[in-house]
This record gives sequence, C-alpha cells and structure tokens, in this order.
Amino acid sequence: MNLLRALATVSGMTLLSRILGFVRDFVQARAFGAGIEMDAFVVAFRLPNLLRRMFAEGAFSQAFVPILAEYKNKRGPDETRRLLDHVASILGVVVLLVSVIGAFAAPAIIYATAPGFSADAEKFELTVQLTRITFPYIFFMSLVALAGGVLNTWSRFAIPAFTPVLLNLSFIAMALLAAPYFDPPILVLGWAVFIGGLAQVLLQIRPLAQIGMLPRFSLDFSDPGVRRILKLMAPAILGVSVSQISLLINTVFASFLPSGSVSWLYYADRLMEFPAGMLGVALGTILLPSLSKMHADENPAEFSALLDWGLRLTLMLTLPASLGLALLAVPLISTLFHHGAFGAEDVLQTRTALMAYSLGLTGLILVKVLAPAFYSRQDVRTPVRIGIISLILTQLMNLVFVGPLQHAGLALSIGLASCINAGMLYRGLRKRGVYNPLPGWGLFTGKLLAALLVLGVAVFFTSGSDSQWLHMGSGERVIRLVALVVGGIGIYFAVLFALGFRVADFRRRSHA
Repeated sequence: MNLLRALATVSGMTLLSRILGFVRDFVQARAFGAGIEMDAFVVAFRLPNLLRRMFAEGAFSQAFVPILAEYKNKRGPDETRRLLDHVASILGVVVLLVSVIGAFAAPAIIYATAPGFSADAEKFELTVQLTRITFPYIFFMSLVALAGGVLNTWSRFAIPAFTPVLLNLSFIAMALLAAPYFDPPILVLGWAVFIGGLAQVLLQIRPLAQIGMLPRFSLDFSDPGVRRILKLMAPAILGVSVSQISLLINTVFASFLPSGSVSWLYYADRLMEFPAGMLGVALGTILLPSLSKMHADENPAEFSALLDWGLRLTLMLTLPASLGLALLAVPLISTLFHHGAFGAEDVLQTRTALMAYSLGLTGLILVKVLAPAFYSRQDVRTPVRIGIISLILTQLMNLVFVGPLQHAGLALSIGLASCINAGMLYRGLRKRGVYNPLPGWGLFTGKLLAALLVLGVAVFFTSGSDSQWLHMGSGERVIRLVALVVGGIGIYFAVLFALGFRVADFRRRSHA
C-alpha cells in the first residue's frame, strides 16, 4: 500500500467534505447569523459531537484498531469476526442507552454545559429542544466509527473518509429546502444532524459486507478481546479528547460572555477544522493501522521511520496553513460568512478567535500524529497523563486570558495547550526510544523556514486591508481569495522545489 497515495485519497475525500462544510456554514450564517438561535444550536450539538469524538472516533477507535489489527494479522478471520460481532453488539447497546438518557436529561445537561443560558428562559428551552433532537447522533456515529475502524484496517480508506460528506449535504438540503416548515426555523438544523447521522450508518453496510465483516448481534462481555479494548478505552477517553473537553468547558465560559461569543468561536473552529481534518485526521487515519501492524510484527526501526515520515509531512503542510489562517483571517471569514445576518462586527470578532486558534494549529495536528504512536503500542497511560496536564493548563490559561481577550482568550488557551500536549508526547516517544529522528532534520527545518518567510511576505503585501474586504462585493471576494490562496500555495511549493524538495522523497509503502 502506497501511504502517500492513501493520504491523498483520504485528504481528497476530506477536502470534498470540508468544501461542503463551508457551503453548509455559508448557508447557516446567511440564514441564522451569530445570534441567540445559532448559539442555542451550537451548544445543543456540541455535547453529542463531543461524545462522538471522545467515545466513537476518539477513545474507541484508538483502542479498537490496534487490537483488531492484531487479530487480523495473527489470529485469522474466524476469531477476528467473533471479536467484531461482540464489540459491535456491546457498543450498539451502550451508546443507544446513552442517547436515550441524554435526550431525557437534556435540561440538566444544558444547565451543566451552558449555565449562562438559564438567565434567558426562551434561549434555554430552545437549546433543550435542539439537544433532544441531536443526541441520537452519538448512536449513529459510534456505529460509523466502528465501521471506519474495520475498513481502515483492511486498507479501505475511501468510504470512511467520504462519509462526513453526507452530514454536510443533509445540513445544506434541510436549511435551504425545509427551514420554512419549522417553527422556529433553527430546529431544521437539529433534524439535519439526525438525518445525516442515519445516512452515514447506511453507507457503511455494503463495504463491510464486501469484505465479510458486516457485524452480527452477539453479546459476550467475557470475550478477552473485548475486555482488552474496554481496558484500553476507559483511560483513553480523556487522553485523546482533551481538546474536545476544553471546547466544552470553553462553552461554559463563553455562555457568560456577550451574545454571539459561542457562535464566533464556532465559526473560527470550523475554519480550523479544514486543515486539521485534511492533514491531522487523514494522517492519523492511515498511520494507526500501519503502526499497529509494525508493533505487532516487532519492527521498531520501521515503526520509527514511519513516524518520522508523518512528522515531516505534518510540518511541511501544517505550518503554511497556520500562517495562512492568521494572515488571511478577514478575507476567509468575510468571503465565507459575511452575508445576510452575519455582519461586519461578526467578521471582526470571529477573526480574533481564528488568529488565536491558528497559533495552536501545528500542535493540534501533531497530537493527531503522535498519539497513534502510543495507542498502536497499546500504551494509554502516557497520553492520558499528558492529556490531564494539558487540560489543567488550558483552564488556568482561560482564567488568565478570558478577561482581557474575551472569547479570543478561550481560543488562545486551546491553541497553546495543544502545542504543550504535542511537545510532551514527542518527549515521551524520544525518552522511551520509540522514535529516533532520521538524519537531515536541521536542513529540512531551515528550508521550511525559508519557504514560510517568502510565503508570509508575499501574502502580507498582496492581501489588502480588512476594510477593503468588508466592503467589496461577494464575487470580487471569491476571485481575490482564490487568487491569494492558489498564489500562496504556488509560491510556497515553488520555493521548496527550488530548495530541493521532491514528491518522490515522501513516497512510502506499508503492508498494513
């Protein structure tokens, strides 16, 4: 399997999803702006989305994939199939109960996660109603995460990477076509979550059947493989979900800030998710099965070399993205969201959050590359310990930054904590001798810095002022933004090419 080609496949599908995600955000911003109703939806969707990332795509995947890979490579198809049946049955029953409990306990959940909303009865009730509609999403996405883990282990990356497209299509279609039939109209977004989650589950059935791994219902808590997964999963919940827990706690802080603060953070986070998904999620997706196989095959040299490849790709692709988000914050936000109810003040307030987030983008993506190195070795304690430290530091920084910087201070805390998290994960791998950098890092870093300097100067002097972007027409914004982004990408990679970088240098194969 060509890992660079697999990365391109996953990134390409993620790019499609992110583009549709921006269309979705454009539609939402135009229809609902950044006011009370949008705040209510963001809070209502945040907890099921958080649980999805923690239990389904986070801790569950990190615990499940290494053991599934071990079974596939060492124990044969029959034992692997039995393990899958037992895991799928237990997961389905547990998350179904969680979904039901969450729907009934919605008022208590909102009191806990957004206590500032309780001062406005109408806003509080709307948030509770939306929470009840969106909570089954955790059930759907847990099954999708299970299917994705299986398909990725069989090197079938395209379908899991394409799956999020369906949620964005659901948002777009429902907001454009069905909003007039709901009272209040914001409820349409809640039902878009429900329909999109169900559609993603249905998409997995045929691919699983094709590889003979469509799960059958079979409860067995005594299965030793299940017990190992549960043992790994329990502490991993915190270790792989620190940034999501921080976002939830930030919602508590933001609920006491001026109206619109939750939405400004949401839109900035959506822009951050574009490179985070394109690079971090894609790299983590293809690295985990390969690293798990190398650990099972007792091949530490190849394990370290693959991690080195992932880190170099991460820095080469993430650092210019971080610089671009900071320098092009207003052009990006005004082009995508400055329409209808989303005003100039919303653009400027979202800009401050995005610039703060951008400082931590590299750290955020490095965590998604470094953490699988621990989980592939079935080491959960180290990331958990580091995660707890990062979470504590995030909240301490919140207390320091939220006063002078308001909502942007909350974004800055998450960004800085992500960098600290990545640094500690890296140190842990080096200390254990798991990762030994290959030669050439000094020259590699110097060339990257030179390309980034040229990119930064070029974008700074050609992007124009914030006032210009706020007052130009939508068509002109799109043309100028595309020119800036394409030109920036061209300049950056032209400099790297002139300095000796070649695509062939980053090709790598794995037999996972």
